[in-house]
Amino acid sequence: MPNIVACIDGSRASQSVCDHAAWASQRMDAPLMLFHVLDEARYPAEPDLAGSIGLGSREHLLDELADLDQKRSRLALEQGRHMLEAAEERARADGAETILRRQRHGDLPDCLLDIEPETRVLVMGLHGESSTDRDVHIGSQLETVIRTLHRPIMLVPDEFREPRSAMLAFDGSETAFNGVRLLAESPVFRDFPLHLVMVGPDTNDRREQLGKAESALTANGCEVHTAIRAGDVEKTLHAYQDEHEIDLMVMGAYGHSKIRRFLVGSTTTSMLTNTRTPLVILR
Repeated sequence: MPNIVACIDGSRASQSVCDHAAWASQRMDAPLMLFHVLDEARYPAEPDLAGSIGLGSREHLLDELADLDQKRSRLALEQGRHMLEAAEERARADGAETILRRQRHGDLPDCLLDIEPETRVLVMGLHGESSTDRDVHIGSQLETVIRTLHRPIMLVPDEFREPRSAMLAFDGSETAFNGVRLLAESPVFRDFPLHLVMVGPDTNDRREQLGKAESALTANGCEVHTAIRAGDVEKTLHAYQDEHEIDLMVMGAYGHSKIRRFLVGSTTTSMLTNTRTPLVILR
């Protein structure tokens, strides 16, 4: 059975990642995989110091540098194992039962792509390891991961609050209807109030698209609310979310419509940086 994969690192969001992943694991009755990747760029498995030979370095210095790099990598791996152990203890306290631990050495997107067949949902922190209270910024590899993987990705803030409602940023596209099917079929959202929100002109075509989506969800017993709002995509979606106190947003990534296009470029950074609730990205 595919896993809920929690990407554990040294960031301040790791505990929240663990909590959200344990919550999703229970809601979906799926195994939880705690996944840690040791960055090969920072901690190479085989240090390459050949380029230093031409600088007149002595051979014993190169040997010492290589030895130091290997020690740093071993310590980082050990620290990663301790993080995974702590995450498992926390996830079990959260109620998760079937828990796997896995550690890899390499590039994060490549490692996640390797386990994509085993992945049902990926859970990652919104903020990078270097974020602080005064300097909050999104993880440096988020956009690459979103573009690389073809599984739902839940991006979570630093604090966990159990979601009790959700909204789908809907644009009538194939991706959006795939999102509707996911919401309809997923036990995660079965007893949630679900809001379908379109941004743009209020036209008959848009209302017809919303009606089809609403019918698909109500047929599965969902409580559905629909809305069409005019305005800037990011501001309008956040305003609606705040107005209705919605805990979780679902949306498609990349494409040609306004909603999917705004996930590319500077607006992406603004959206991910400013959101205070989990954001589920669909591909």
